[in-house]
This record gives sequence, C-alpha cells and structure tokens, in this order.
Amino acid sequence: MALRWRRVLGAGAAVVVVGAAVAWFLTKPDPLPDQTWANLGEPDLARGEMLFWAGGCTGCHAAKGATGDDVRIMSGGLALTSPFGTFHVPNISPDPQAGIGSWSLAEFGNAMLRGVGREGEHLYPSFPYTSYARMSPQDVNDLFGFMKTLPASSNVAPPHDLSFPFNMRLALGGWKFLFFDDGPRIELASANEKLQRGQFLVEGPGHCGECHTPRNALGGLQTAQWLGGGPNPEGEGRIPNITPGSQSVGSWSEADLVSYFQTGFTPDYDSVGGSMVEVQKNLSHLPQEDLEAIAAYLKAVPARQ
Repeated sequence: MALRWRRVLGAGAAVVVVGAAVAWFLTKPDPLPDQTWANLGEPDLARGEMLFWAGGCTGCHAAKGATGDDVRIMSGGLALTSPFGTFHVPNISPDPQAGIGSWSLAEFGNAMLRGVGREGEHLYPSFPYTSYARMSPQDVNDLFGFMKTLPASSNVAPPHDLSFPFNMRLALGGWKFLFFDDGPRIELASANEKLQRGQFLVEGPGHCGECHTPRNALGGLQTAQWLGGGPNPEGEGRIPNITPGSQSVGSWSEADLVSYFQTGFTPDYDSVGGSMVEVQKNLSHLPQEDLEAIAAYLKAVPARQ
C-alpha cells in the first residue's frame, strides 16, 4: 500500500512539474530575435517624429502642465491610477541613467513590440505595447532615432505602487497569454490604402482602443465592443463611444473629425476637454492626410450603441 501511495504521489509531482514547465514556456517573456533589429539603416527622423506625435508620448511622459518646448522633455513621473494600483510613468528621455539614453535599439524595440523590459522582465500593459505591437521594426527604429534628439531629463520616476498579487510580474505572462494579440482589432472588407493607414494609426501607435474600448475584470480589452466606450480606467466618468453608433460623435462627418483633431473644436463650437486635450494636441502635429485616414477609419468601424 505504501509503495502504491509513493507511486501516486510521484506521478502527481511529475504532473505538477510538467504542468509548471508548460505554463512557464507559454507565459515566459518573449523578446524578438536579435536579427529583427539588424540592417535597418539610419532612422528617418521626420518619420520618427510623426510616430512620436501619433503615439501621444507627451500626454503621459511629459511633466504635468508642461507647455511649449517643455512638452518634448520625456521626464515621466505621471501617476496613473487604476483598479490594480498606481502606475508611475517612467522617464524615457535620452538621459543615460534616469532615462533610456543607454538602451539599445533591441531593448527599446522589445519593450515597444513585446512588452519585455531591459532586464528581460514582463512590462505592465499600462504601457500600451499591446497596441504598439502593430508597429514594424522600421517604425521602432525611426521613433527611437527621433527620441534620441529630444532633451534629456534626470528625473527618476517612483516605482509602481501595486498590491498583491498585481505586483507579481510573473503573472503578467498569463495575462499576455490571454489578451496580448498583435493582429488587427477588426477586419475591414476591401480596405483601400487610406483605410489601411487609418487602421494602423488608430490601432497601432495611436492606441485609441486602450481607453475607448471597455475592459473585463482582468484588464483585457473587450474587442467585441471595439471603440464603444466604457468606464474611465483612471477614475470617475466614462470614456466616450467613438464609433458611428455614438450619440456624441456618430453623426460627425470625416471633415468634422479632421477639424476637431486640428483645432480642438467640435462642429457645435464646443472645445475639447478632459484627457482628450493632450491627445488632440498631439494629433494636431500630424499631416492632413493622416488625420483624414484616421477619420475614414473611425467612420468605417462597426457601430456600437
């Protein structure tokens, strides 16, 4: 009898070990191969600047209340509250100690596209790599090149303030396994070049869905309600529905949307408010054709009520 129980316990332990190994394999940090970042050439700084504004980097990484040229100082420090705790936005200026000045292109690229930190750790999706993953290595190369031209800051952001179990980065591997997908959020039938460009900007660097799409209890996007609005992840109120079914912007034309992005004024001459103020400021730097592409995409997505 004792021998039988030892065999049962041994088999059970083997199952646990194998299960743990499989779980680790499926959820371990997964950086891109080194050759991904080889032979990309000199970065196109003008294109990198466009991606910088499209990505809204200043909205989170500039100091609160920064104006003028100071918005280009990516000093970090902004506190993002959430149901999981408070995330503190890091310094991503070219400072070699406090920022990312000593990072390699591969380290920056794996953070952007795979959510893997410099030390090989999982990054929290408060950094929207789940959207940036739609970008290409060349996009990342151009963006990184431009960011090296920005002013350096020695500001050191405080660490995240998260309670158990959300402070366990290993658990992020399971979150990625469930929710991290670098494919298109929706399928657009017969999408022309303009729509494809708009889809890239909105779903990729613009990361619009990170706020405008509702999330489940684990923080995963409910893509069946893509851009349909939802509770504000940082506090009171709601983030609006921006699909054609929206009661607020659903009736706007593409021209209305483009004008809003450029000026901050609605068709009724109301002005942009809330967190959208910083988004609009960033969008206003984009060329007309990119704003038209974004507007075309927003009019083409499925309507949500």
